Amino acid sequence: MKALIIVDIQNDFLPGGSLAVPGGDAIIDVVNSINGKFDLVVATQDWHPPTHKSFANNHPGHKPGEKIRLGKIEQVLWPDHCVQGSEGAMFAGSLDLNPAEAIFRKGMDNGIDSYSGFYDNGHLKSTGLADYLRGRGITDVFICGLAAEICVYFTAKDAIKEGFRTFLVEDATRALDTENFEEAKQELIRNGATIASSEEL
Repeated sequence: MKALIIVDIQNDFLPGGSLAVPGGDAIIDVVNSINGKFDLVVATQDWHPPTHKSFANNHPGHKPGEKIRLGKIEQVLWPDHCVQGSEGAMFAGSLDLNPAEAIFRKGMDNGIDSYSGFYDNGHLKSTGLADYLRGRGITDVFICGLAAEICVYFTAKDAIKEGFRTFLVEDATRALDTENFEEAKQELIRNGATIASSEEL
């Protein structure tokens, strides 16, 4: 049984958004073209409170891109993005989510960020995604969305750890930093993931 995980295709990550991924909107047609080919489709949604500690604005004197420590974890400070209930947090209007059976929100804990669709960055709390997939008999997961080297990468990394055969659909992802994405892909491959394309599905 195969599942498609659509990661964070939200307005703030698209051109014009507060944390725009270059060409992020170019993947939407690809995702729409493949989302009917799976036994299960789910999506993740960044859903931050406005006081989230990953926002540079909540640390006077700091700017986006700087790094601080949140507890024991190094944290990149981001522009405010995907604030709960905001237009920026909404899914892209042209994204077809009709096949999606469930949406897993993440990043809601004020004190810790959550890149992966499975866990927060400290692996302290689960979103319940792994159990949901197992409960539906899923063995293989195909991951797409934004941004490739951050939330897509960490979702894929956790999918591997959770024992799923893991595929990253490369032409249905875009990166903030393409060089970092190349490194992330190689690590995923070393850990057992497969890099796939939409044409192979």
